[in-house]
Amino acid sequence: MSTLTNAGFAGFADPDFDAMIVPGLESRMEAIIGRVRPKLELLGDALAPYLAELCAEPMYPHVAKHARRSVNPPSDTWVAWSRHPRGYKAHPHFQIGLWSTHLFIQFAIIYESGNKTVFAERAADELESVRAAIPSDYVWSKDHMLPDGTPHGELSAAQLTEWLARLKTVKAAEITCGLHIPRGDERLRDPDRLLRTAEDAFRRLLPLYKLSF
Repeated sequence: MSTLTNAGFAGFADPDFDAMIVPGLESRMEAIIGRVRPKLELLGDALAPYLAELCAEPMYPHVAKHARRSVNPPSDTWVAWSRHPRGYKAHPHFQIGLWSTHLFIQFAIIYESGNKTVFAERAADELESVRAAIPSDYVWSKDHMLPDGTPHGELSAAQLTEWLARLKTVKAAEITCGLHIPRGDERLRDPDRLLRTAEDAFRRLLPLYKLSF
């Protein structure tokens, strides 16, 4: 933990979240690259050993580059960890990222992943275990490009079953689940506390990751 502090990581403050609403692609990317990306890179390296131990396999950090964007600026940015050194989108992964409103710490399996069917089937088979493992305030989403979602405590068994069926049958379907921390929350300004929060969140989300293979 002290390594992060020694590297100059001081958590996330309002200017980091404000970077996500700077007008214009070029200006927003400058803000992201200058303010947010260095922090995500530090988090990526700091949490990779913990995730490797948790998952019992190497976990490689990948910081979003938004390289394909030519017109619309990104509304969020993140670091993702996957078992593959060359990328994460095609694989189940963990993420920490920012929207202008909050930081998210989540498990994700998006439309590019070939593991969607495996996860959907196994999660449906173990639905009660999944529902028991996830904290009520964690948020599920069917679209990683939107900032909001449905709290686990408000998602019925029937709804989650429907979401998993859609994940299995619809090519563009995806699912994420994790902790949302509002900007301004004290946990975001304390590097050690933020890392402990991330580690706890990843531990709670591990059952989802394990269902993906």
